[in-house]
Amino acid sequence: MKLPEPFVYFVDRSLGRGIVVATLRAAGHEVHAHDDHFAQNTPDTEWLVEVGRRRWVVLTKDKNIRSNQLELRALLEAKVACVMLGRGNLTAEAMGNPFSGNLRRIERALRRFQVPLVATLSTGGGLRVLLAIEPPREIK
Repeated sequence: MKLPEPFVYFVDRSLGRGIVVATLRAAGHEVHAHDDHFAQNTPDTEWLVEVGRRRWVVLTKDKNIRSNQLELRALLEAKVACVMLGRGNLTAEAMGNPFSGNLRRIERALRRFQVPLVATLSTGGGLRVLLAIEPPREIK
């Protein structure tokens, strides 16, 4: 199953609700912040299921989602598309730029692969699909 277009983005609490959300909205995208829908202490396993049901694309810097077995299972079962920022130790401004500057690349991957999908986005703009129905490969 592929996600419907136009894609709707969900910015998880690790990225906050400020600059990343505002940057993507300013580019004309529908974006939802974690704290607009869930309490801050909502377990990832819960909100991942709901975001998958709504067929939103998760943007995060929380790499634990792909290594925590319960969270990864929730992501897989809910058929979530998740794009993780490769470096989490950036300022809010620096975190918004890789996402907003590479939405075309992200959307190409979303069109190419079925969900569930896990990808990492480098600050330089490289997108690597780590988990998908097809084998991993670079998206140019």
